Amino acid sequence: MLACCRSASAIAAGSARWVSCVRGRRCLSMAKSKFEYVRDFETDDSCLPNCWIVVRLDGRNFHRFSEQHEFKKPNDDRALNLMTKCAQTVMQELEDIAIAYGQSDEYSFVFKKKTRWFKRRASKFMTHVVSQFASSYVFYWKDYFKDQQLLYPPGFDGRIVLYPSDQNLKDYLSWRQADCHINNLYNTVFWMLVQRSGLTPVQAQDRLRGTFAGDKNEILFSEFNINYNNEPLMYRKGTVLIWQKLNEVMTKKIKLPKESEEKEVEVTRTRTKVVPLHCDIIGNQFWEEYPEILAEDS
Repeated sequence: MLACCRSASAIAAGSARWVSCVRGRRCLSMAKSKFEYVRDFETDDSCLPNCWIVVRLDGRNFHRFSEQHEFKKPNDDRALNLMTKCAQTVMQELEDIAIAYGQSDEYSFVFKKKTRWFKRRASKFMTHVVSQFASSYVFYWKDYFKDQQLLYPPGFDGRIVLYPSDQNLKDYLSWRQADCHINNLYNTVFWMLVQRSGLTPVQAQDRLRGTFAGDKNEILFSEFNINYNNEPLMYRKGTVLIWQKLNEVMTKKIKLPKESEEKEVEVTRTRTKVVPLHCDIIGNQFWEEYPEILAEDS
């Protein structure tokens, strides 16, 4: 039922009247009641204009969640790809998202500077992103963890931060990617010491206390013959989601003139899709290659 349409019983009760709606039809408009004053208690949470709106989502107690669901250490491709699938679903539902970045159990969604989505209400941004992501996580779980039953519903929380300039936004995304590198390097060494050297988690922590990136790289190379730079980019750089126009070749049945039967022909169509990238976003090359992300009219 359309929002502007009301039941005839409302007229009988004296709580509605007939008006002309925007669709040119005669519809019912609900009269105000004495209880409507409670709306004055609602807080105005509109985000400042001309600012990038970032919604960062994090898994709640995912350390315990990953243990109970037997995630592989230090990285589980199933879990990372599931996170990306959920993030793609969010972007497809909320098309005002210009770019997203994810690592581990977190994802950041960047809404366009000039978005007017839900009148820029912060609560709407956060609740829509978190609820869409969480429901997608449960919905697509079996596609990635085929033999692992979901033992209990996962939890996610979110926060909103506004960034007034393009440089502020680029620095934010650089911070998250730098965090990805720091955490992954540590976790890679930590789990090698536990899984292959037989150290306990406490002993591995003690071994790595006070070490720098160069020390960790040396441990990986000298003790485990692992060159960290050869580790998959998804682990080291995280995942960037952007909109791209892609050509799709489809098979379509058509009936040609003077032909009695339909024939299958290949048709190329251009579609805009959410594409995952595993690349550096700290330097300028990425932003020079995809200038449309920061474009005012994007």
